[in-house]
Formats: sequence, structure tokens, C-alpha cells
Amino acid sequence: MKDDDNTGADTASARRLRIQVRALAALAACAVTMLLYVCREVFVPVVLALLFALLLSSAVEALHRRGLPRSAGAVLMLVVLLTLVGVTLDAVAGPAEQWFSNLPQTLQIIERKVRPAQKVLSRIELLTSRADALTSANPAAPRAAPPATATAAMPAVNAADVLLETRSGVVSAITVVILTLFLLSGGPPMLSRMMAAVATDQHALHALKVIEAIRSELGRYYGTIAIINLTLGVATGVTMMLLGLPNPFLWGTMAAVLNFIPYVGSAITLLILSVVALVSFDGVGRIAAVMASYLALATIEGQIVQPLLVGHRLEINPLLVFLAVWFGGWMWGIAGITIAVPSLVALKVAAEHSTRGQPLVEFLSPGRSRLRRGGRRQAQDKH
Repeated sequence: MKDDDNTGADTASARRLRIQVRALAALAACAVTMLLYVCREVFVPVVLALLFALLLSSAVEALHRRGLPRSAGAVLMLVVLLTLVGVTLDAVAGPAEQWFSNLPQTLQIIERKVRPAQKVLSRIELLTSRADALTSANPAAPRAAPPATATAAMPAVNAADVLLETRSGVVSAITVVILTLFLLSGGPPMLSRMMAAVATDQHALHALKVIEAIRSELGRYYGTIAIINLTLGVATGVTMMLLGLPNPFLWGTMAAVLNFIPYVGSAITLLILSVVALVSFDGVGRIAAVMASYLALATIEGQIVQPLLVGHRLEINPLLVFLAVWFGGWMWGIAGITIAVPSLVALKVAAEHSTRGQPLVEFLSPGRSRLRRGGRRQAQDKH
């Protein structure tokens, strides 16, 4: 009897210990999240440098295998990347500046074209208000006039604030470039020395294998995604040019860049193209053609091309992707949106190389893949 009591007490004690450990883990996660949010100006350049180093390291290592030193390969890759970014920004700066300068006229055109729909909505609202007045307890009571709203004055732009933000952005960009250069120049030997200093040989070797797998998979994954998005941008630009939309290069570049943000990027591109078509065209058919053509291109890219070239092994649950993009945008803005999906991909690759990571792999994977595996297991059990 005493043994049963001792067993029950041990079980209850173990249960309480598990609850305490989970509570401490939750508190630690909240503390880390708050630290990352408060100190984002420090962490964002470091994380972006790690991401760029992981994406560019495959090319640097390929150049190193052909006899080029890692430092020279790192400088070459950064120069090529910065040149491509600079040329693209220079090409789209003119059309983008023109659209922003014509923004007041654009808003007037939009207001004029949506005025019929506004009239219909106003009539519906008037009928609804009359119905509410008829069914109210005191329909004869005069309606209170809406309170007068004071016109809010536009806040004055402080030159010191603009300079401060500009300086902060420039310092962050320079920090990212320098850190990326150091990480690419050091390469695997630097990681080996760092791991050997903080872990045993067995754990350091396993960590290096996981980092190498993440580097390889991320490089291959985003290299393929970059080619797909570039093709989508070219197809979007050519299609918009054939449909007569002004500045097709600008919209093709926008489609290629925003498509790196899953789901949200395509939706933003469709919304912008719809507004531009509404401003540029008078016929409903041409506006619908712009929307339908981009929807067709995005559907082909997302449902046929990307699964065919990327495959399903690194596919992530769409709900988790959306939540990661939303949470990253809330915490770190554009930088958080940029690293959201690579973080999920890296987490899945790390879980695949862990002996206890299968539950996490199942959690990150789409539901249909789990259903397929379950169906295959049931079929194997029957046989």
C-alpha cells in the first residue's frame, strides 16, 4: 500500500515538475521575444547578415573550390549583388517618382471613377437609415447632427528626424554589408573554430552538419525561388506592356520583388495593378483583363511551376507561413517579413536532421502531406 502511495506521489511530483518547466519555458520565450522587439536595431542587421551569408555562401564556396580565395569570392558576390540592386533601383526610380508626383491627380481620377459606386452605396445607406427610423421607438425625434470634426493639421516634417532616420538606415545597411562580408570570408573554418570553443567534438560536428544542411537547402531553395520570381516579373511586365499599361517594367519589378513574400506579396501586387488599371483605362474590359492576366500568371507560378521546381520536401504549412509573415512584420517591419519564411525553412531543415525533430517536421509540413503519409502507412499495414 505504501508503495502505491509513493508511486502516486512520484507521479504527481513529476507532473508538477513538467508544468513548472513548461511555464518557465513560456516565460523565457516571452522574455526573448520582448528582448528581440526592444533591441531590434541591434538584432536586425545581424540576422539579415546571417541570412544573406547563408544565401550567398554556396556561390562563394563554389568559387573557392575553383581556386578563388573566400575573401575575394565574398567581395565579388557582394559587388555583384549590390550592383544588381543599384541598377534595378535606378531603373524603377524614375517611373516610381512620376507616379508619386502625380498622386493628387491619380486620387482625383480614382474618386471620379468610383463615384457611381459611392452613389449606390449612399442610397443603400439612406434606405437603411430610413428603415431604422421607421422601426425605432421615436421616429419623429429629430436626428442629432453629426459632431463637427476639426480638420487635423498635417504634422510638420522635422529635418532632424529625417536625418536621424536616414543615418540609422545607412548605418544598418553598412553593418549588414560588413557582417555579411566577414561571415562569407570566414566560411566553414570560422564556424568550426567557434563551435569547437563552445561545445564538445560530437556536438560541434553535429551542429556543423546541421548548419551546412541549412546553408545548402536555403541556397538551393531561394536560388530557385529567385529564378521563378524573375520569370514571373518578366512575364508580368510583358503582359502589362501588351495590355497597354504604362510603365510595365516598374510593375514587373514590383511583382518579382513582392512575390518573395508568400500570399501577401501576390495580393498586394494584384491590388496595385488593379488601381493602376483603374486609373489608366476607362473600359471595364481592359481593367478586368489586367486583373485576370496577373491572377493567371500568379496561379500558374504558385500551383504548377513552384511545386514542380522546388518540390514538396521544404513546403511549409500555409497558415504558419502567414502567421510568421504577420508576426515578423509586427516585430521587425520589412526585415521581419524578409526573414520570416527563411526562418521556417531553416527550422524545418534543422528538425529533419535531429533525432527528436520528427514531431516538429510534421507540425511545419502541410496537412495534406501528413494525410498522404498516414494513408500510405495504413495501406502498408493492410498488406
